[in-house]
Amino acid sequence: MIQTYHTYTADDQAVWQLLFERQLAQLPGKASQDYLDGIEKVGFVADHIPDFERELNPRLQKLTGWRVSAVPGLISNREFFELMANRHFPATTWLRKREQLDYLEEPDMFHDTFGHVPMLSNQAFCDFLAALSQIALAHVDHPEAIEMISRLYWYTVEFGLIAEPHGLRIYGGGILSSPGETTYSLASQRPGRLPYQVEKLLQTPYVIDHYQDQYFVIESYEQLFHSIPQIEEKLEELLVT
Repeated sequence: MIQTYHTYTADDQAVWQLLFERQLAQLPGKASQDYLDGIEKVGFVADHIPDFERELNPRLQKLTGWRVSAVPGLISNREFFELMANRHFPATTWLRKREQLDYLEEPDMFHDTFGHVPMLSNQAFCDFLAALSQIALAHVDHPEAIEMISRLYWYTVEFGLIAEPHGLRIYGGGILSSPGETTYSLASQRPGRLPYQVEKLLQTPYVIDHYQDQYFVIESYEQLFHSIPQIEEKLEELLVT
């Protein structure tokens, strides 16, 4: 599948600009510095939807060897992890409408690109994604294993926090593309904020219909990548217990 860029309407472009400007205004002091730097590195701007092939992928390839691959929407576990193991980040090409600005039942292009792609400028994070996907592919026909890997993916790539020198910051794309959860994840007293612990993440269910009950905090992106052997080890241990 390719991104048929010419099919985006003027209103699609206006919706992108509205979402981009609204969310970017919130993120200084809340988003990870690596994410904020990544916005500029991958060339995201307010005035037009990113063009995967002409603009985005040439930049990503030079930065970390990754590229964005257009997908129609939600795809199978096997296809998802095969793409990422080969350093292709799957992104849908449809964009929400004006009446859907604050709530969607499934991720759209704004979530997939604005939320996730700037972090693809960080090599350690990218290496973690590829290695985790290789583990998932080795267990792709084992539902219990995929469920545990999905939990770890959820609490890192989608809803992860990082401790940076100036305080707690967001790197998870599910938070970064959500105005409400951006504030909630850092400012609310309700959710727990726990240190990154592989075994606990593999065993902690997540919620999809409201803000998270807890967030897990990494110390660095290198910590994520260096935890790959432990993920393999703990996964095998939990599958035989």
